[in-house]
Formats: sequence, structure tokens, C-alpha cells
Amino acid sequence: MNSKEIIKKLQSHASEKYRTNVVKMGIPGECCIGVSTDEVRKIAKKIDKSNELAFELWNTGYHEARLLAVLVFDKKYITYSDIENLMSDVVSWDLCDYLCKNLIVKMNDYEKLIYKWITSTHTYMKRAAYTLIATSAVHNKKLSHDTLDEYLKLIKQDFQIEHQHVKKAVSWALREIGKKDFDYNEKALLVAHELLNNGNKAQVWVAKDAIKELENLVKVEGRTRLISTKTKMGREV
Repeated sequence: MNSKEIIKKLQSHASEKYRTNVVKMGIPGECCIGVSTDEVRKIAKKIDKSNELAFELWNTGYHEARLLAVLVFDKKYITYSDIENLMSDVVSWDLCDYLCKNLIVKMNDYEKLIYKWITSTHTYMKRAAYTLIATSAVHNKKLSHDTLDEYLKLIKQDFQIEHQHVKKAVSWALREIGKKDFDYNEKALLVAHELLNNGNKAQVWVAKDAIKELENLVKVEGRTRLISTKTKMGREV
């Protein structure tokens, strides 16, 4: 399928319900087709990796086409300059996280983008830095203690997190680091309480949001990471 055929395929699966949900995330209505991410993934499985096709899909401007493009990109042949250009187009938290979790975190040396984007004034580049921290804390088994400690230091020192989508990502990153084990649970709580006592308004929000979960984590047999007591009781995913 070429890009035009794929867009028609997406449009054939359009739903006003999903379109409404996407618009609520801040995506302009004219950029929304209205296709669920599950359907996007099903379509992606039928398409070979191709950066040329992925860029064509991305450049249509359609939100769902960009989600699909993320899955079509071949990480072996994409550059960090390409990633910077893609992220500059992102205007929603869901596309930001989708790009980070499905493509960027799978690239070699993605960590350098964390240090670059964490000081960015672009809302979703900054969110991406924290999304990458959260994602790598969960999935990167080779992540060293020194790196985790450095991430905690970055969280503690970042005062410019006023945007709601950035604050939520900071809390997410702090909580995922704190779920590694009881040692990092304690370290994350120490950072959270320092933010609570000495931080600005946004940092206090992050601290309160993170503490709610960090103070209620347990070790469960068969799990390598700590989980929320609410999750254990089946009341929270």
C-alpha cells in the first residue's frame, strides 16, 4: 500500500467516538480521522518497514497517520536529526509518548535526547525527556544505578515544569524510578519530599502526585518491580 491507499484504509475504519476523543486531547479536528490505536497497530502489521513511506504518512498531518508512521519507521535508518524534526511537529501528549515508547527508546544512545530535551522550551520535547526516563526505568534492564541517580537529580533540579503535560510526565518518571526496588523507592520519596518542602508550585504538585503512589508500593512474588497496593487489589491498572 502507498500512503494514499493507507489513508483511505484509515478512513474506512473511522469512528466519530474516537475522533471526539482525539479532539479532546487538543488535536485540531481537521487533523483527526478517528481511528483507535488498536486499529492503527493492526494496519501497521500489514506494512513493511519503510522510512520513505513513514515520512509520507507523517507529512499528511493526520494524527492517526502519524501514529502509524511511528510503527513503520525503521530505527536502523533514522537519524537523530529526523527525530528532532518529528518531535518539533508534536502537539499532543499521546503522540509524544507513542513516539518515545515505540521508536526513540529503541534507538542507540537515546539517552542523549533526555539531557538535550529536558531543558527545552518546547512542551512536548520536554515531556519526551521525562517519558523516556519513565520508559527506560521500566524496560531498560541495563540501566545503571548511576544513571538512575542522575535522573533523580535532574527531576529535583528542574524548576521549569509548569505545563500540565510536563508535570504529569515528571511525576510518572519519579514514580517509575521509585518502583525499581525498595532502595529506589526510598530515594524517590526523598526527592518527592524535598520538592514538597522546598519546591515551587509545579514541583509541589509533582511531589503530592508521586507520593500518593510511592508510599503505597509492595513487592509481589513473580514481579521484578514494586507495584501499587491498589494494583494488587485489582482496583487500578
